[in-house]
Amino acid sequence: MLNFMKAGFYQFSPMFGKKEENVRKVLDAVKDTDAELLVLPEFFATGYQFVSCKEVEELSESVPSGYTTRALAEFSRERGPHIVAGLPERCGNKFYNSAVLIGPEGFIGVYRKTHLFFEENICFSPGDTGFRVWDTAIGRIGVMICFDWFFPEAMRALALSGADIVAHPSNLVLPYCPDSMPVRCLENKVFSVTANRTGTENRKEGQSLRFIGKSEIVSPKGEILARAPEDEEALMVAEIDPKDARDKKLNPFNDMFADRRPEMYRALHETPSEK
Repeated sequence: MLNFMKAGFYQFSPMFGKKEENVRKVLDAVKDTDAELLVLPEFFATGYQFVSCKEVEELSESVPSGYTTRALAEFSRERGPHIVAGLPERCGNKFYNSAVLIGPEGFIGVYRKTHLFFEENICFSPGDTGFRVWDTAIGRIGVMICFDWFFPEAMRALALSGADIVAHPSNLVLPYCPDSMPVRCLENKVFSVTANRTGTENRKEGQSLRFIGKSEIVSPKGEILARAPEDEEALMVAEIDPKDARDKKLNPFNDMFADRRPEMYRALHETPSEK
């Protein structure tokens, strides 16, 4: 594992349904980055606001054999960064809101979104991978997608599984996440890279989605190391030391994980109807 590494995100406004054009735009924009980890938004190559399950079917891809994963893998092999990127995945007769992790040697793994947001529930199946962490040459990388952040158990599960960095592809429309991720990172003592998008989609009558931008990189101390504007394309990189996420001590007497008392958290394993 590298002592210090550079982690970054690319924030932009994809054109809906223009998969190849979006992929080309992204790869051209990041071709000169020196980031060892690059995080791209949720559904970065397709756009977000599907108006039918037929559109989902047409734009979804198999992983890792689909166009988007192969294009990113080729770029990673030639240029060197690890990449986490969101895309609609087809697996048999099911569709998932997924994110792939790719390294210079190829496809590493896929995460399927656990907590679906709003109309994603119409055509996509809830993720079945669980929260996954991969031990890579640049550190232990965990992945969650957009609305997963709203559930503190998601970040905690990744941290308990050993994540140094949580890659967080997003299409955020609610305003809360940018100011909440520092707390998520602080309470778990991990880094996070949230890659959001910008722009507006008006593909459904009476339903306009405005994406809030503000992609950011946050430290285990809750420090915002980089944050993009609300409405501008941005490629931002910060130098981090993944080992900083492995020290869970707050002081000589308190350790974030050693002090946990799972026997006292019975309510976490109950549904509201069981209480």
